[in-house]
Amino acid sequence: MKRFSVLLPTRNGGPFIDNCIRSILNEDADLELVISDNANTDETPAVLERWRADRRVKILRFDEPRPVSENWNHALGAASGEYLLMMGDDDCILPGYFKRMESVIARHDHPDCILYNAFSYVAPGSIDRDENSYYAERHFCYEPGLDHEMVLPAAMRKAMVRDMFRFQVRIPLNMQTTLVRRQAGNLVPGGLFQPPFPDHFALNCLLMLAHKWIFVPEQIVTIGVSPKSFGHYIYSNNQARGLSYLGIKAQFPGRLNGNELLNGMHVWLNMLEHAFPAELGNTSIDRGGYVRRQAYAWLMQRKLGSISTGQLMSNFRQLSPRDWRGLACSVFDHQSWRRLTRLLEFSAKSKMEKQWYGLRPLPHIRNIAEFAAWAANRNGKS
Repeated sequence: MKRFSVLLPTRNGGPFIDNCIRSILNEDADLELVISDNANTDETPAVLERWRADRRVKILRFDEPRPVSENWNHALGAASGEYLLMMGDDDCILPGYFKRMESVIARHDHPDCILYNAFSYVAPGSIDRDENSYYAERHFCYEPGLDHEMVLPAAMRKAMVRDMFRFQVRIPLNMQTTLVRRQAGNLVPGGLFQPPFPDHFALNCLLMLAHKWIFVPEQIVTIGVSPKSFGHYIYSNNQARGLSYLGIKAQFPGRLNGNELLNGMHVWLNMLEHAFPAELGNTSIDRGGYVRRQAYAWLMQRKLGSISTGQLMSNFRQLSPRDWRGLACSVFDHQSWRRLTRLLEFSAKSKMEKQWYGLRPLPHIRNIAEFAAWAANRNGKS
């Protein structure tokens, strides 16, 4: 058994996947790389063929496109490692990732999950045809107190899950920022990766079920957005195509158009309610919080020009009296005021920077490999 299995499901990631593979295989670690080719029709198969001779690499293939959760499970089923790391084909790890994980594993006696931070990187042409690279120093802003290596107590983790039902997200819902021990993944009822957003459901189940979580504050991977990633569709306001690309349908009673990540969240929150009725008790989805966030999404879409004033008014007309009462509660919601202030601010920034707080341009960087080298050199890890 290998220490680490890196899972790399890919759908037409040809221009980007080589940088991801190289970042993993350049590391000196006891690892295997399991790549699941989801019926790729671009240059991806040719890129993968160049790596086939490496004994650390396993390459699987679907002949017809499958939903994202099936592709993830395809890679998971072929993995043999003690610890699992999920990567996207436009992501990369930073130098020293596995060495850092080995030290945490040894110091904390084989924890179930290790949570950390990441850089965000937006490749040229990914959003609004902007030809600059962009990055965010921190992919996720953790709460005060999560600023040093520590054990996450079970009570804190369960509170984090309950807060999800109020749409307050306290950890990044990206598998790339959590290393998972295989035996912990086996605890998830129905399997680790389930639709519609397999990482979101898996991480919340692990917060509930895993025995020991460790938090480390460093950014040790880079999460990429490219012209073919779901983030491209989200930030380009073309979410329907993004869902089609992933093979995802987020349907439920009371669904509102708007932010499809939010609709996906509603679906997996319903799944969590059914999976953990005793543990969650009276916890239920905050309809008012859902409505407020969708209304903010509508206003942002109107500001960016992706919907008309008529469409905006039509969205508000679909709200029920109960929904309007929930929207009125925005007066007492600090997060709603922060969002509204940000929405109304005059800014000369690009559309991308308006939607993604903390994003900075990097015009001299052309791809994620260059960014990783720049970040590692800046942090003294090259």
